[in-house]
Amino acid sequence: MLKIKNRNYMNNIFNKIINHKIKSNILYQDNIVTAFKDINPKAPIHILIVSNKLIPTINELKNEKDKMIIGHMIIIAVKLAKKQKIEKSGYRLIINCNKNAGQEIYHLHIHLLGGKKLGKIIN
Repeated sequence: MLKIKNRNYMNNIFNKIINHKIKSNILYQDNIVTAFKDINPKAPIHILIVSNKLIPTINELKNEKDKMIIGHMIIIAVKLAKKQKIEKSGYRLIINCNKNAGQEIYHLHIHLLGGKKLGKIIN
């Protein structure tokens, strides 16, 4: 597991949302993932799809079970895009890994962004 000073993975905000310890606008939840609206959206539709299993970054995906988790996360992202009616106009899936990529919460999650024309990712 990734070791970063002063990070308490078990008490991160995503774990609290998954376990309903803090209120969130949950759009989907099963035994593998939880999806909810981002509280600081970067697009009209900005949903986070979070693994219920604590995996700090995508670098920690290790085995067949983890492969199933990331696959399930993507399938749920596609279902949510269809539910939000952005599957035809387009959407973006983003996984940030570590500080330089912009990862703020060390718990594996996918950003689903859409609802407008999204600009270039990198200039």
